[in-house]
Amino acid sequence: MQEARAISKFIRVSPRKALLVARNVNGLPVEEALNILKFTPNKPAGIIYKVMRSALANAEQAGLDVDTLVVRQVAVNEGPTLKRFMPRSQGRANTILKRTSHITVILGAN
Repeated sequence: MQEARAISKFIRVSPRKALLVARNVNGLPVEEALNILKFTPNKPAGIIYKVMRSALANAEQAGLDVDTLVVRQVAVNEGPTLKRFMPRSQGRANTILKRTSHITVILGAN
């Protein structure tokens, strides 16, 4: 079975938020999935849109029929967390966790 994939790593978006968007496009035809992502007003939607366009370009280079492709899987995995500190009163500090994601898009023929 032919498939094309694209991976984007160390993206500064929370995996939890990206997963909510990724669930909307799993199993859909590529054209429909791109339209949904284009008009979803979240930061992760724009990032997943770009990764999907990259996977589509990879499929075209591999010689696959782009019109029949389906989104097989949009996987969102947790990347490393950047740890930052926020000064508080009386010499204390709170930690701020800036989470990152690894996003993988796999397209396959129907």
